[in-house]
Amino acid sequence: MFTIQATARKDQGKGSSRRLRTAGKIPAIVYGGNQHPRSIVIEHDTTWNMQEKEGFYKQIITLVIDGKENKVIIQAVEHHPFKRKIKHIDFLRYFYTTEIQ
Repeated sequence: MFTIQATARKDQGKGSSRRLRTAGKIPAIVYGGNQHPRSIVIEHDTTWNMQEKEGFYKQIITLVIDGKENKVIIQAVEHHPFKRKIKHIDFLRYFYTTEIQ
């Protein structure tokens, strides 16, 4: 199982996301379930190394946001057109009692 460390982010928008990417981080969002969407930041290099492993996109991931664990699956990943960079990730909250569509 994969575990990703994340922090909540307050700044949003194109400029903020660009600054994060320049600093080696990935802007991301967690949504789904009965909770509001939450903007987060994760480390690029750690995530890049994980995504090269088999099963990363098919498994339930433990996303630790400011110390609180969330079970998520990857809904969408946006890659840079020609650089080996991830631009954005959408995570979907996973609950054992609901069906994934």
